[in-house]
Amino acid sequence: MKESQQVKRQKLAECVLEAFNELYPTLKANLVAENPWQLLVATILSAQCTDARVNQVTPSVFERWPGPIELANAEQAVLEEVIHAVGFYHNKAKNLIACAQRIKNDFGGCVPKTLAELVTLPGVARKTANVVLWGAFHINEGLAVDTHVKRIAYRLGLSDEKEPNRVEQDLMLLFPKEEWGNINHKMVWFGRDVCMARTPKCSVCVLTKCCAKRLS
Repeated sequence: MKESQQVKRQKLAECVLEAFNELYPTLKANLVAENPWQLLVATILSAQCTDARVNQVTPSVFERWPGPIELANAEQAVLEEVIHAVGFYHNKAKNLIACAQRIKNDFGGCVPKTLAELVTLPGVARKTANVVLWGAFHINEGLAVDTHVKRIAYRLGLSDEKEPNRVEQDLMLLFPKEEWGNINHKMVWFGRDVCMARTPKCSVCVLTKCCAKRLS
């Protein structure tokens, strides 16, 4: 990439960060969780499912299996019944039990605090690991690039990439490390509230003057 293009994107990122801080001055968690284990379970369940639906299901999961020690011994068929509403429940139940067993056997029953360790858990890829690291431990090792973040990064002109890991690398270069978790959450909210996939609210968007408006 030419330096002039990188400088242009850096200025754009500064504009985006300032606008998002004004638009979303207070951070709030979308997934309800009281500890790292609960956030890990909720994030795994949230794949291709709304946070609202996950929040309806997780209380029953945590009541029956409070932690990884308990879930490690769960019967998959029983867990599938409890999480049925979140979709893809077969694979999610299988991964959750295997994840619990790995945490119990290899990490002393505690959710690991590094990206390298988290991505070794069944059902945990880089996006899930980044969500847990920031949400549970306030550790910034990267950005969780979901469909909202990827779409907004492209539309605004922050990245030309389509593959999530490459989008993440572009965003990590543009935003200060201490802001990665914050900007991540705010891009998701912006994608849900304003810059939706099919009908973006461009007429009320605070970024309309600096947006590249790449809607394809």
